[in-house]
Amino acid sequence: MAEIRIRNTEERIRGEENVRAFLEKQEVLYEHWDPTKLAEGLQEKFVLTDEDKQQILAAFDEEIRDLAERRGYKTWDVIALSDATPNLDELLKKFENVHTHTEDEVRAITAGKGIFIIKGTDDVGYFDVELEAGDVISVPEYKPHFFTLMENRQIVAVRLFIETEGWIAHPFADESFSSSKA
Repeated sequence: MAEIRIRNTEERIRGEENVRAFLEKQEVLYEHWDPTKLAEGLQEKFVLTDEDKQQILAAFDEEIRDLAERRGYKTWDVIALSDATPNLDELLKKFENVHTHTEDEVRAITAGKGIFIIKGTDDVGYFDVELEAGDVISVPEYKPHFFTLMENRQIVAVRLFIETEGWIAHPFADESFSSSKA
């Protein structure tokens, strides 16, 4: 279940309803899907074949199509990152810069853990959303954020897009971020 850490205060927000309420105030969508729908052999597998990816999409087809219909997403895929991923550290450096997109950044975590660092309202500042299997998040277009892996360095996620071209990262320079980075 997702957990939030507010960087300025170190406050932690736990529990699905509390997390959902906080993120809603920050204009971030949060949902939770049943991660046990995924075949047991895929629940801890981080190097995936194309067939594995199709099995993941099939397991969550109803949830994906429901979210896509509600939010206007037209295409989706599966991404897997782990220490077996070529050039993982270089990829993470690219991810770990505050940026925005011209469409939502959506992730439905099916295995592993990851973390979104998001710029909240002025009274909140930056906060971390620690995600695990079953957590679904949609960071709105133009909202400064970045994504990285947690200490386990393993994640599998379904990504949804309106257009894959809209998911280009646009750097967001923010002097306040460096002082709040932990």
